[in-house]
Amino acid sequence: MTPKNPKHMVLTTFMLPAGYHKDSWRMDGSRSDELANLEFVYDLTKMAEDAKLDAIFFGDIVHANTVMRGDIKMNGFYEPMTVLSALAARTKNIGLIGTVSTSFSEPYNLARQMAGLDHMSGGRAGWNIVTSSDGFQNYGIKTAPDPATRYRRATEFVDVVQQLWDSWEDDAVINDKESGWYVDTEKIHPINHTGEFFQVQGPINMPRSPQGRPVLVQAGSSGPGMELGSSVADGIYTAQPLKEPSVEFYAKFKAMAAAKGRNPQDIKVIPGILPILGDTQAEADELAEHLANHLHLDNGRVQVGADLKMDLSELDFNDKIPASWFSDDPALGSRYQIYRRKSVDQGMTLRELIVDLARSTGHQWMAGTASAVADRMIDWFDSKACDGFNLNAPFNPGGFKLICDKLVPELQERGYFRTEYEGTTLRDNFGLSRPASIRERV
Repeated sequence: MTPKNPKHMVLTTFMLPAGYHKDSWRMDGSRSDELANLEFVYDLTKMAEDAKLDAIFFGDIVHANTVMRGDIKMNGFYEPMTVLSALAARTKNIGLIGTVSTSFSEPYNLARQMAGLDHMSGGRAGWNIVTSSDGFQNYGIKTAPDPATRYRRATEFVDVVQQLWDSWEDDAVINDKESGWYVDTEKIHPINHTGEFFQVQGPINMPRSPQGRPVLVQAGSSGPGMELGSSVADGIYTAQPLKEPSVEFYAKFKAMAAAKGRNPQDIKVIPGILPILGDTQAEADELAEHLANHLHLDNGRVQVGADLKMDLSELDFNDKIPASWFSDDPALGSRYQIYRRKSVDQGMTLRELIVDLARSTGHQWMAGTASAVADRMIDWFDSKACDGFNLNAPFNPGGFKLICDKLVPELQERGYFRTEYEGTTLRDNFGLSRPASIRERV
């Protein structure tokens, strides 16, 4: 394996075939008639692999609430484990990161699914760890547990999964045909876990995966999210629309990891960015306006209201949401406070907020040439605001093609991104070492 160049960014893409910009599926050429089909998502994945991106990343929601509000962007059409398994068979190098909530699964199931994906892909699997705040009624739970409880469960969940992944030593498989033993049972260990939420005997029923453990990423910028991520994650997805707060978040997060005995360089901070690209600034601005004109404003009102837990039905689109309607309660989450700042501090009208959130959902967005967008990304990277970016394609397939054909080559030409994959696993390409099993470290 060629070591990862420390000057190279991590670049992944949030795989939303309907397009990250809300209602971009209404544009000509969107292929919206193919949503939920393998060929469409494979074509996008092939673009990403040809551009040498580190990974594709699938989010997931387990309810239809957003669809009922007219928003299909964050839909469940592409259930992560099934689609990533299909893509594993048709790709060679690109990482395959899927979201599975610790609120709706069990550690043993998740450990087997992710280890299986890692085996089938030759070491390219990643798990995006999330808790959930919605969808509990679909699992027989009347109300969502409070955030502290959800994160306690998540912390224990991840610990159990890691124990299961480590329950087979690397050389447990001996494949001894003469003796008739495929495994050395002395090198397979029950975990006998008993905790607040789970009782799991173990061991897992499959060999240790090619990466030792699939790569762990985590999305969350709240206090509990940072605590979990700094303890276990290899990559952190975060919404950071402004540079200086991102520099502060980066430094704080790396310090938290170092205080826990982790190497901060082994944890990649990856904010999202939505680039709207044109050959000139005027062309990019025109495309941004074209995207905005496809927005269904009445649905947008409902969607923003749902995000903010407010009834906005009486507001005119040219009105501002009154500052008194917002709360400083940190339990509402970091994204809520981003929306609050846009509305109160920046003075956005409801219409402007609908358009801004349709583009960004709390992330930064930029309309410009590939050169200008690359300038900003490099500035953030060199300023230690991030270790790379999660690229959000504003519309598909055309918007993602612009990213792969114009923006990525610009970064490559300037020496900030690879031109060939360093290795065959996601850990190789992230520049992460293969973890030893817990038994080997004892």
